[in-house]
Amino acid sequence: MRKTWLLLVSGLLSVQLSWSQASKIEFVEYDLPNGLHVILHEDHSVPLVAVTVNYHVGSKNENTERTGFAHFFEHLLFEGSANIKRGEFFKYVSSAGGQNNAYTTQDQTFYYEVLPSNQLELGLWLESERLLHAKIEDIGVETQREVVKEEKRLRVDNQPYGRFISEIFTRAFKNHSYRWAPIGSMDHLNAATLKEFMDFYHTYYVPDNAILCIAGDIQIDKTKALIEKYFKDIPKGAKPIIRPSKDEPPLGKEVRDIVYDEFIQLPLISYSYRIPSMKHEDQYALQMMSQVLSTGSSSRMNKELVDNLQKALQAFAFSYALEDHGLFITAAVAGMGVEGKELDELMDIEVEKLKKELITEVEFEKIRNQIENQIVSQNAGVQGVATNLSNSYQFFRNTNRVNTELEGYLKVTREDIKRVANQYLTKENRVVLYYLPVKK
Repeated sequence: MRKTWLLLVSGLLSVQLSWSQASKIEFVEYDLPNGLHVILHEDHSVPLVAVTVNYHVGSKNENTERTGFAHFFEHLLFEGSANIKRGEFFKYVSSAGGQNNAYTTQDQTFYYEVLPSNQLELGLWLESERLLHAKIEDIGVETQREVVKEEKRLRVDNQPYGRFISEIFTRAFKNHSYRWAPIGSMDHLNAATLKEFMDFYHTYYVPDNAILCIAGDIQIDKTKALIEKYFKDIPKGAKPIIRPSKDEPPLGKEVRDIVYDEFIQLPLISYSYRIPSMKHEDQYALQMMSQVLSTGSSSRMNKELVDNLQKALQAFAFSYALEDHGLFITAAVAGMGVEGKELDELMDIEVEKLKKELITEVEFEKIRNQIENQIVSQNAGVQGVATNLSNSYQFFRNTNRVNTELEGYLKVTREDIKRVANQYLTKENRVVLYYLPVKK
Protein backbone atom coordinates (compact mmCIF):
# COMPACT_ATOMS: atom_id res chain seq x y z
CA MET A 1 0.00 0.00 0.00
CA ARG A 2 2.80 2.40 0.93
CA LYS A 3 4.60 1.70 -2.37
CA THR A 4 1.40 2.26 -4.33
CA TRP A 5 0.82 5.61 -2.65
CA LEU A 6 4.41 6.72 -3.31
CA LEU A 7 4.01 5.89 -7.00
CA LEU A 8 0.75 7.86 -7.05
CA VAL A 9 2.34 10.92 -5.45
CA SER A 10 5.35 10.64 -7.74
CA GLY A 11 3.02 10.68 -10.72
CA LEU A 12 1.13 13.64 -9.29
CA LEU A 13 4.36 15.55 -8.81
CA SER A 14 5.34 14.87 -12.39
CA VAL A 15 1.98 16.06 -13.71
CA GLN A 16 2.04 19.20 -11.57
CA LEU A 17 5.59 20.13 -12.51
CA SER A 18 4.81 19.53 -16.17
CA TRP A 19 1.79 21.81 -15.85
CA SER A 20 3.96 24.46 -14.20
CA GLN A 21 6.52 24.37 -16.99
CA ALA A 22 3.94 24.26 -19.79
CA SER A 23 1.98 27.18 -18.35
CA LYS A 24 4.91 29.48 -17.72
CA ILE A 25 3.90 33.12 -17.88
CA GLU A 26 6.34 35.04 -20.03
CA PHE A 27 6.90 38.70 -19.24
CA VAL A 28 9.14 41.68 -19.89
CA GLU A 29 10.00 44.12 -17.13
CA TYR A 30 11.99 47.32 -16.90
CA ASP A 31 12.15 50.68 -15.11
CA LEU A 32 11.52 54.11 -16.52
CA PRO A 33 14.02 56.83 -15.47
CA ASN A 34 11.41 58.22 -13.05
CA GLY A 35 11.36 54.92 -11.14
CA LEU A 36 8.09 53.47 -12.48
CA HIS A 37 8.45 49.69 -12.70
CA VAL A 38 6.81 48.24 -15.80
CA ILE A 39 5.77 44.61 -16.36
CA LEU A 40 4.33 43.45 -19.70
CA HIS A 41 2.76 40.09 -20.57
CA GLU A 42 1.71 39.37 -24.16
CA ASP A 43 -1.15 36.91 -24.67
CA HIS A 44 -3.29 36.88 -27.81
CA SER A 45 -5.74 34.18 -26.68
CA VAL A 46 -8.53 36.73 -26.11
CA PRO A 47 -8.86 40.32 -27.42
CA LEU A 48 -8.63 41.84 -23.94
CA VAL A 49 -6.05 43.79 -22.00
CA ALA A 50 -5.68 44.50 -18.29
CA VAL A 51 -4.05 47.78 -17.32
CA THR A 52 -3.12 47.80 -13.63
CA VAL A 53 -1.25 50.18 -11.35
CA ASN A 54 -0.14 48.93 -7.95
CA TYR A 55 0.83 51.61 -5.41
CA HIS A 56 2.92 50.54 -2.45
CA VAL A 57 0.72 52.34 0.07
CA GLY A 58 -1.87 50.89 2.39
CA SER A 59 -3.34 51.59 5.79
CA LYS A 60 -0.03 50.71 7.47
CA ASN A 61 1.50 53.89 6.00
CA GLU A 62 -1.00 56.17 7.71
CA ASN A 63 -0.56 58.57 10.57
CA THR A 64 -2.14 57.25 13.77
CA GLU A 65 -4.30 60.40 13.84
CA ARG A 66 -5.31 60.13 10.18
CA THR A 67 -6.31 56.53 9.61
CA GLY A 68 -8.36 55.61 6.55
CA PHE A 69 -6.42 57.80 4.10
CA ALA A 70 -5.25 54.97 1.82
CA HIS A 71 -8.77 53.58 1.40
CA PHE A 72 -10.19 57.07 1.03
CA PHE A 73 -7.86 57.75 -1.89
CA GLU A 74 -9.02 54.56 -3.59
CA HIS A 75 -12.37 56.38 -3.89
CA LEU A 76 -11.12 59.93 -4.33
CA LEU A 77 -8.96 59.15 -7.34
CA PHE A 78 -11.99 58.24 -9.42
CA GLU A 79 -13.27 61.81 -8.98
CA GLY A 80 -11.47 63.11 -12.05
CA SER A 81 -8.37 64.98 -13.09
CA ALA A 82 -7.22 68.10 -14.86
CA ASN A 83 -8.40 66.49 -18.10
CA ILE A 84 -11.22 64.24 -16.88
CA LYS A 85 -14.41 65.86 -15.62
CA ARG A 86 -15.90 64.78 -12.30
CA GLY A 87 -17.78 61.51 -12.61
CA GLU A 88 -16.51 60.72 -16.10
CA PHE A 89 -13.77 58.23 -15.24
CA PHE A 90 -16.21 55.32 -15.18
CA LYS A 91 -17.97 56.60 -18.29
CA TYR A 92 -14.80 56.41 -20.36
CA VAL A 93 -14.30 52.78 -19.36
CA SER A 94 -17.90 51.62 -19.75
CA SER A 95 -18.28 53.42 -23.10
CA ALA A 96 -15.24 51.50 -24.34
CA GLY A 97 -16.83 48.18 -23.30
CA GLY A 98 -14.56 47.70 -20.30
CA GLN A 99 -14.72 47.48 -16.55
CA ASN A 100 -12.60 48.94 -13.78
CA ASN A 101 -12.23 48.90 -10.03
CA ALA A 102 -9.74 49.23 -7.19
CA TYR A 103 -9.02 47.84 -3.75
CA THR A 104 -7.00 48.79 -0.70
CA THR A 105 -5.29 46.55 1.86
CA GLN A 106 -2.98 47.18 4.76
CA ASP A 107 -0.05 47.08 2.29
CA GLN A 108 -1.17 48.37 -1.11
CA THR A 109 -3.70 50.23 -3.25
CA PHE A 110 -4.45 48.57 -6.58
CA TYR A 111 -6.29 50.02 -9.60
CA TYR A 112 -7.23 48.21 -12.79
CA GLU A 113 -9.10 48.43 -16.07
CA VAL A 114 -9.98 45.46 -18.27
CA LEU A 115 -10.62 46.71 -21.78
CA PRO A 116 -10.91 45.49 -25.35
CA SER A 117 -7.32 45.37 -26.54
CA ASN A 118 -7.89 48.14 -29.08
CA GLN A 119 -8.57 50.44 -26.10
CA LEU A 120 -5.15 49.95 -24.46
CA GLU A 121 -4.22 53.58 -24.98
CA LEU A 122 -7.36 54.69 -23.15
CA GLY A 123 -6.36 52.68 -20.09
CA LEU A 124 -2.86 54.13 -20.11
CA TRP A 125 -4.17 57.68 -20.43
CA LEU A 126 -6.61 57.19 -17.54
CA GLU A 127 -3.95 55.82 -15.23
CA SER A 128 -1.42 58.50 -16.17
CA GLU A 129 -4.06 61.12 -15.36
CA ARG A 130 -4.67 59.49 -11.97
CA LEU A 131 -0.94 59.56 -11.27
CA LEU A 132 -0.12 63.06 -12.51
CA HIS A 133 -3.24 65.22 -12.67
CA ALA A 134 -5.71 63.92 -10.09
CA LYS A 135 -8.04 66.57 -8.69
CA ILE A 136 -7.71 66.93 -4.93
CA GLU A 137 -10.34 69.57 -4.23
CA ASP A 138 -12.99 70.28 -1.64
CA ILE A 139 -16.00 69.13 -3.64
CA GLY A 140 -14.47 65.72 -4.37
CA VAL A 141 -13.22 65.27 -0.81
CA GLU A 142 -16.63 66.09 0.66
CA THR A 143 -18.39 63.78 -1.81
CA GLN A 144 -16.12 60.84 -1.08
CA ARG A 145 -16.23 61.40 2.68
CA GLU A 146 -19.94 60.68 2.49
CA VAL A 147 -19.37 57.68 0.20
CA VAL A 148 -16.86 56.16 2.62
CA LYS A 149 -19.10 56.82 5.62
CA GLU A 150 -21.94 54.99 3.89
CA GLU A 151 -19.64 52.13 2.96
CA LYS A 152 -18.55 51.79 6.58
CA ARG A 153 -22.15 51.81 7.78
CA LEU A 154 -23.18 49.14 5.27
CA ARG A 155 -20.14 46.85 5.30
CA VAL A 156 -18.86 47.23 8.85
CA ASP A 157 -21.08 48.95 11.42
CA ASN A 158 -24.44 47.48 10.36
CA GLN A 159 -23.19 44.24 8.81
CA PRO A 160 -23.50 41.05 10.91
CA TYR A 161 -19.99 40.11 12.06
CA GLY A 162 -18.76 43.17 10.15
CA ARG A 163 -16.24 44.18 12.83
CA PHE A 164 -14.87 40.66 13.26
CA ILE A 165 -11.53 41.12 11.48
CA SER A 166 -10.83 44.63 12.75
CA GLU A 167 -11.53 43.57 16.35
CA ILE A 168 -8.99 40.77 15.98
CA PHE A 169 -6.24 42.97 14.55
CA THR A 170 -6.75 45.59 17.27
CA ARG A 171 -5.93 42.95 19.87
CA ALA A 172 -3.25 41.04 17.95
CA PHE A 173 -1.01 44.09 17.28
CA LYS A 174 0.01 46.76 19.75
CA ASN A 175 2.88 48.61 18.02
CA HIS A 176 2.51 47.94 14.32
CA SER A 177 0.05 49.95 12.23
CA TYR A 178 -1.75 46.73 11.29
CA ARG A 179 -3.67 47.37 14.48
CA TRP A 180 -6.27 49.47 12.63
CA ALA A 181 -8.41 48.43 9.66
CA PRO A 182 -8.05 49.95 6.17
CA ILE A 183 -11.51 51.55 6.48
CA GLY A 184 -10.01 53.71 9.22
CA SER A 185 -11.69 56.29 11.41
CA MET A 186 -14.44 58.57 10.13
CA ASP A 187 -13.48 61.13 12.76
CA HIS A 188 -9.95 61.21 11.33
CA LEU A 189 -11.26 61.74 7.80
CA ASN A 190 -13.63 64.48 8.97
CA ALA A 191 -10.82 66.31 10.75
CA ALA A 192 -8.37 66.13 7.83
CA THR A 193 -7.65 69.27 5.84
CA LEU A 194 -7.35 69.57 2.08
CA LYS A 195 -3.61 70.16 2.49
CA GLU A 196 -3.24 66.84 4.34
CA PHE A 197 -4.96 65.02 1.50
CA MET A 198 -2.76 66.72 -1.06
CA ASP A 199 0.37 65.86 0.91
CA PHE A 200 -0.65 62.21 1.02
CA TYR A 201 -1.21 62.20 -2.74
CA HIS A 202 2.13 63.84 -3.54
CA THR A 203 3.96 61.48 -1.16
CA TYR A 204 2.61 58.11 -2.27
CA TYR A 205 1.13 58.61 -5.75
CA VAL A 206 4.46 58.94 -7.48
CA PRO A 207 6.01 56.74 -10.20
CA ASP A 208 8.82 55.46 -7.98
CA ASN A 209 6.18 54.03 -5.62
CA ALA A 210 4.16 52.31 -8.35
CA ILE A 211 4.11 49.29 -10.64
CA LEU A 212 2.44 49.47 -14.03
CA CYS A 213 1.53 45.97 -15.20
CA ILE A 214 -0.20 45.27 -18.50
CA ALA A 215 -1.33 41.80 -19.54
CA GLY A 216 -3.23 40.57 -22.57
CA ASP A 217 -3.55 41.09 -26.28
CA ILE A 218 -0.69 43.57 -26.76
CA GLN A 219 2.44 43.99 -28.83
CA ILE A 220 5.40 44.63 -26.56
CA ASP A 221 7.19 47.25 -28.67
CA LYS A 222 4.05 49.27 -29.39
CA THR A 223 3.04 49.10 -25.73
CA LYS A 224 6.46 50.35 -24.63
CA ALA A 225 6.08 53.33 -26.96
CA LEU A 226 2.67 54.17 -25.48
CA ILE A 227 4.03 53.89 -21.95
CA GLU A 228 6.82 56.30 -22.88
CA LYS A 229 4.20 58.70 -24.24
CA TYR A 230 2.04 58.74 -21.13
CA PHE A 231 4.40 58.05 -18.22
CA LYS A 232 7.96 59.03 -19.11
CA ASP A 233 7.65 62.71 -18.19
CA ILE A 234 5.89 62.21 -14.86
CA PRO A 235 8.41 63.40 -12.24
CA LYS A 236 9.74 61.33 -9.39
CA GLY A 237 8.35 61.94 -5.94
CA ALA A 238 9.95 64.77 -3.98
CA LYS A 239 8.76 63.73 -0.52
CA PRO A 240 10.17 60.86 1.57
CA ILE A 241 7.93 57.80 1.53
CA ILE A 242 7.11 56.73 5.07
CA ARG A 243 7.63 53.05 5.77
CA PRO A 244 6.48 52.13 9.29
CA SER A 245 8.56 50.11 11.70
CA LYS A 246 8.03 46.37 11.44
CA ASP A 247 8.73 45.86 15.14
CA GLU A 248 6.08 43.97 17.05
CA PRO A 249 6.92 42.04 20.22
CA PRO A 250 5.48 38.54 20.74
CA LEU A 251 2.06 38.39 22.35
CA GLY A 252 3.66 36.52 25.22
CA LYS A 253 0.35 35.20 26.54
CA GLU A 254 -3.09 34.30 25.35
CA VAL A 255 -5.40 37.28 24.87
CA ARG A 256 -9.09 36.62 25.51
CA ASP A 257 -11.85 39.14 24.97
CA ILE A 258 -15.55 39.55 24.20
CA VAL A 259 -17.19 41.77 21.59
CA TYR A 260 -20.94 42.30 21.37
CA ASP A 261 -22.79 42.86 18.10
CA GLU A 262 -26.44 43.92 17.97
CA PHE A 263 -26.82 42.61 14.40
CA ILE A 264 -26.10 38.93 15.10
CA GLN A 265 -28.04 36.12 16.74
CA LEU A 266 -25.39 33.40 16.98
CA PRO A 267 -21.97 33.52 18.65
CA LEU A 268 -18.78 33.40 16.61
CA ILE A 269 -15.64 32.09 18.28
CA SER A 270 -12.23 32.74 16.74
CA TYR A 271 -8.60 31.85 17.38
CA SER A 272 -6.07 34.18 15.74
CA TYR A 273 -2.41 33.21 15.88
CA ARG A 274 0.43 35.55 14.99
CA ILE A 275 2.46 34.32 12.03
CA PRO A 276 5.39 35.78 10.06
CA SER A 277 5.42 37.85 6.90
CA MET A 278 4.01 36.58 3.62
CA LYS A 279 7.63 36.34 2.47
CA HIS A 280 8.47 33.64 5.02
CA GLU A 281 8.92 30.10 3.69
CA ASP A 282 6.49 28.76 6.29
CA GLN A 283 3.61 30.50 4.52
CA TYR A 284 3.35 27.59 2.08
CA ALA A 285 2.78 25.13 4.92
CA LEU A 286 0.48 27.53 6.78
CA GLN A 287 -1.72 27.94 3.73
CA MET A 288 -1.90 24.18 3.25
CA MET A 289 -2.76 23.77 6.93
CA SER A 290 -5.70 26.14 6.50
CA GLN A 291 -6.92 23.99 3.60
CA VAL A 292 -6.82 20.90 5.83
CA LEU A 293 -9.01 22.66 8.37
CA SER A 294 -11.64 24.29 6.23
CA THR A 295 -11.45 24.05 2.44
CA GLY A 296 -14.23 21.84 1.12
CA SER A 297 -17.00 19.88 2.78
CA SER A 298 -14.59 17.08 3.79
CA SER A 299 -12.17 19.42 5.58
CA ARG A 300 -11.69 18.78 9.27
CA MET A 301 -13.60 21.66 10.85
CA ASN A 302 -16.51 21.29 8.46
CA LYS A 303 -16.67 17.54 8.81
CA GLU A 304 -16.38 17.46 12.61
CA LEU A 305 -17.95 20.68 13.93
CA VAL A 306 -20.61 21.20 11.25
CA ASP A 307 -21.53 17.72 10.01
CA ASN A 308 -20.68 15.15 12.68
CA LEU A 309 -21.25 17.06 15.93
CA GLN A 310 -23.62 19.65 14.46
CA LYS A 311 -22.29 22.26 16.86
CA ALA A 312 -21.46 24.90 14.25
CA LEU A 313 -23.32 26.33 11.28
CA GLN A 314 -20.07 27.36 9.62
CA ALA A 315 -16.37 26.86 10.31
CA PHE A 316 -13.37 28.26 8.49
CA ALA A 317 -9.64 28.92 8.68
CA PHE A 318 -7.28 31.02 6.59
CA SER A 319 -3.79 32.42 6.60
CA TYR A 320 -4.08 36.22 6.56
CA ALA A 321 -0.56 36.88 5.31
CA LEU A 322 0.64 40.48 5.05
CA GLU A 323 3.91 42.13 4.10
CA ASP A 324 5.30 42.55 7.62
CA HIS A 325 3.36 40.10 9.80
CA GLY A 326 0.21 38.02 9.56
CA LEU A 327 -2.47 36.08 11.39
CA PHE A 328 -3.64 32.49 11.08
CA ILE A 329 -7.34 32.71 11.82
CA THR A 330 -9.73 29.90 12.67
CA ALA A 331 -13.36 30.60 13.49
CA ALA A 332 -16.76 28.99 13.82
CA VAL A 333 -20.34 30.25 14.08
CA ALA A 334 -22.22 28.34 16.76
CA GLY A 335 -25.35 26.38 16.02
CA MET A 336 -28.66 27.22 17.70
CA GLY A 337 -28.44 26.65 21.44
CA VAL A 338 -24.66 26.01 21.43
CA GLU A 339 -22.72 28.02 23.99
CA GLY A 340 -19.50 29.78 23.04
CA LYS A 341 -17.48 27.87 25.63
CA GLU A 342 -18.50 24.50 24.19
CA LEU A 343 -17.56 25.55 20.65
CA ASP A 344 -14.28 27.00 21.96
CA GLU A 345 -13.32 23.64 23.48
CA LEU A 346 -14.22 21.73 20.31
CA MET A 347 -12.15 24.08 18.14
CA ASP A 348 -9.21 23.59 20.44
CA ILE A 349 -9.44 19.83 19.96
CA GLU A 350 -9.07 20.25 16.18
CA VAL A 351 -6.05 22.50 16.63
CA GLU A 352 -4.39 20.01 18.97
CA LYS A 353 -4.94 17.16 16.50
CA LEU A 354 -2.85 19.04 13.93
CA LYS A 355 -0.05 19.37 16.46
CA LYS A 356 -0.04 15.75 17.61
CA GLU A 357 -0.57 13.78 14.39
CA LEU A 358 0.49 13.96 10.77
CA ILE A 359 -2.35 14.72 8.41
CA THR A 360 -3.36 11.65 6.41
CA GLU A 361 -1.93 10.84 3.01
CA VAL A 362 -5.40 11.26 1.51
CA GLU A 363 -5.73 14.75 3.01
CA PHE A 364 -2.27 15.65 1.78
CA GLU A 365 -3.04 14.64 -1.79
CA LYS A 366 -6.36 16.51 -1.69
CA ILE A 367 -4.91 19.82 -0.53
CA ARG A 368 -2.11 19.65 -3.10
CA ASN A 369 -4.73 19.25 -5.82
CA GLN A 370 -6.70 22.16 -4.35
CA ILE A 371 -3.63 24.40 -4.37
CA GLU A 372 -2.88 23.57 -7.99
CA ASN A 373 -6.46 24.33 -9.01
CA GLN A 374 -6.35 27.64 -7.16
CA ILE A 375 -3.16 28.73 -8.90
CA VAL A 376 -4.59 27.76 -12.29
CA SER A 377 -7.78 29.73 -11.54
CA GLN A 378 -5.85 32.80 -10.39
CA ASN A 379 -4.04 32.95 -13.72
CA ALA A 380 -7.06 32.14 -15.87
CA GLY A 381 -7.70 35.69 -17.07
CA VAL A 382 -5.71 38.79 -18.01
CA GLN A 383 -6.61 40.61 -14.79
CA GLY A 384 -5.50 37.68 -12.64
CA VAL A 385 -2.19 37.39 -14.49
CA ALA A 386 -1.52 41.12 -14.20
CA THR A 387 -2.37 41.11 -10.49
CA ASN A 388 -0.12 38.15 -9.73
CA LEU A 389 2.79 39.52 -11.75
CA SER A 390 2.48 42.89 -10.03
CA ASN A 391 2.20 41.46 -6.53
CA SER A 392 5.13 39.12 -7.12
CA TYR A 393 7.32 42.12 -7.77
CA GLN A 394 5.72 44.37 -5.17
CA PHE A 395 6.11 42.06 -2.21
CA PHE A 396 8.87 39.65 -3.20
CA ARG A 397 10.92 41.71 -5.69
CA ASN A 398 10.76 38.57 -7.82
CA THR A 399 8.28 38.83 -10.68
CA ASN A 400 9.05 35.27 -11.75
CA ARG A 401 7.55 34.01 -8.50
CA VAL A 402 4.32 33.83 -10.49
CA ASN A 403 5.93 30.80 -12.20
CA THR A 404 7.51 29.19 -9.14
CA GLU A 405 4.77 29.49 -6.52
CA LEU A 406 3.51 25.95 -7.16
CA GLU A 407 7.01 24.57 -6.62
CA GLY A 408 7.02 26.14 -3.15
CA TYR A 409 3.88 24.22 -2.25
CA LEU A 410 5.20 20.98 -3.72
CA LYS A 411 8.19 21.14 -1.38
CA VAL A 412 5.94 21.10 1.69
CA THR A 413 5.71 17.77 3.51
CA ARG A 414 3.21 16.43 5.99
CA GLU A 415 5.93 16.86 8.59
CA ASP A 416 6.18 20.56 7.69
CA ILE A 417 2.48 21.04 8.34
CA LYS A 418 2.77 19.41 11.74
CA ARG A 419 5.86 21.51 12.50
CA VAL A 420 4.20 24.86 11.75
CA ALA A 421 1.15 23.81 13.76
CA ASN A 422 3.37 23.26 16.78
CA GLN A 423 5.43 26.37 16.14
CA TYR A 424 2.62 28.90 15.66
CA LEU A 425 -0.64 27.45 17.00
CA THR A 426 0.23 27.91 20.66
CA LYS A 427 -1.96 29.42 23.34
CA GLU A 428 0.59 32.10 24.25
CA ASN A 429 0.57 33.22 20.59
CA ARG A 430 -3.15 33.69 20.05
CA VAL A 431 -6.10 36.01 20.47
CA VAL A 432 -9.34 34.25 21.41
CA LEU A 433 -12.35 36.39 20.59
CA TYR A 434 -15.94 35.70 21.58
CA TYR A 435 -18.11 37.65 19.14
CA LEU A 436 -21.51 37.55 20.83
CA PRO A 437 -25.06 38.84 20.23
CA VAL A 438 -26.28 41.60 22.48
CA LYS A 439 -28.46 40.17 25.21
CA LYS A 440 -32.01 41.49 25.03
